[in-house]
Amino acid sequence: MLHADVDPPLTAVREIVARALAEDLEPLGDVTSALLPPELTATAAFVARDEGVVAGRAAAVETFRQVDPAVELDWLVLDGGTVDPGTVIATATGSITSLLIAERTALNFLCHLSGVASLTRRFVRACHGQARIWDTRKTTPGLRALEKAAVRAGGGRNHRGNLSEWVLLKDNHLAVMSITEAVARARERWPGRTVQVEADTIEQLRQAIDAGADTVLLDNMAPDEVRAAVEARGDRQRPLLEVSGGVGMHNVAAYAAAGVDLISIGALTHSAPALDIGFDIEAQV
Repeated sequence: MLHADVDPPLTAVREIVARALAEDLEPLGDVTSALLPPELTATAAFVARDEGVVAGRAAAVETFRQVDPAVELDWLVLDGGTVDPGTVIATATGSITSLLIAERTALNFLCHLSGVASLTRRFVRACHGQARIWDTRKTTPGLRALEKAAVRAGGGRNHRGNLSEWVLLKDNHLAVMSITEAVARARERWPGRTVQVEADTIEQLRQAIDAGADTVLLDNMAPDEVRAAVEARGDRQRPLLEVSGGVGMHNVAAYAAAGVDLISIGALTHSAPALDIGFDIEAQV
């Protein structure tokens, strides 16, 4: 059963896992595991080697389902759950051949996505509830749905998933259109879509407010500039203000304390270190 608030779409999971298994198994399958007696069975455990946050369960489950539906999985930690070194995340029981075929693909998903969730959780905690952390489109090609789900597992939120979801008027767009004109054209062509404007000065922020933008991306501003932007917005609840660019663990708390609503961090998906998870064969049955 899917953990609906953090799992990626099942159709995406099936497609991504199928591609990953094809990459690992074509054209002849696992020629090493084929040497093992087919009747051998075993139990293996996914064991955390470091502390972090789990993500990627749906992809791991789908990996075993596509390799061998007879493998029985028992999940002890769901996506979003925290682990310490030695924590058993899940066990898998079945044909040892099937376990070994699925091992690396399942681990690749779990380690990478748990790394995304773990880094996200660190940023979320550093904000002390003063701002929401969300991701960007700086994702691994083909893995966006899974990585964005991992951000949710870590307590973060998702920025737009693709170019169709909402209008984001960046500096390159505004080089040929004014903010006022661009927002008006967006409202006329895409009524109902969120309209966001990138601003790197307080004057651009004021123009975006006057134009009726839903959100403003404060690009590469220092914390004191962000505080001035928050003051310029005044008591309005809109537009939402997002900080982007130059944010790291060393300064995220300062940005959150400046009163911004959202902080987007590309590193959540493009630079998160994998969480070390082992796959330990416990015993043959």
